[in-house]
Amino acid sequence: MEADPNNELIVAELKGEVVGTMQLTYIPGISRLGATRLQVEAVRIAGHLRGQGWGRRMMEWAHAKGRARGCAMVQLTSDKRREDAHRFYRSLGYAQSHEGFKLQLD
Repeated sequence: MEADPNNELIVAELKGEVVGTMQLTYIPGISRLGATRLQVEAVRIAGHLRGQGWGRRMMEWAHAKGRARGCAMVQLTSDKRREDAHRFYRSLGYAQSHEGFKLQLD
């Protein structure tokens, strides 16, 4: 990942302690007139800091980073069982617009 300019691992720190992470991937594409998309993955906030605005600040930072890189949209997936996460993403303006599919490769 470190060698790929289209991938970034973001780490949030508080007083030297890692309190949050996320991966940003910039995906050039042919749909939407060749728009680049920002894919957000692995958003994690330390349990003792959840509900205090850390996730919101990290996501807003990611959105600004995507705009600066010329992304036309940001997308993410979330496990169907993570209802709290879904409420959080909706509060940021995300729409549940697609049905996702995955296939595990051995």
